[in-house]
Amino acid sequence: MVLFRRSLGDILRSRRAELGLTLREVSGAARVSLGYISEIERGQKEASSELLASLCDALEMPLSDVLREVADAVALEEAAAVLAAAPTPMITPRRAGEVVASAA
Repeated sequence: MVLFRRSLGDILRSRRAELGLTLREVSGAARVSLGYISEIERGQKEASSELLASLCDALEMPLSDVLREVADAVALEEAAAVLAAAPTPMITPRRAGEVVASAA
């Protein structure tokens, strides 16, 4: 099962790293405890909409962009799960000299 909070955490952590910010810097800017941000980034805690808005402001990223990226990541994981669950077609090897009849 795809967890929204895990994808959200990955995206927030990636953005923080992209900006070269520490957890402490984001914590101060967002006014959210460092430990709580760490748990969100690791997908262990859910972020409320208010908290997520504060994190997005601190990370200079529109909330809509974060949600879009999370939705895209979840869609990719869902598609991969569907492909993994699909049955593998069985291919029967032909014997030497065997002729396959055509439908015509």
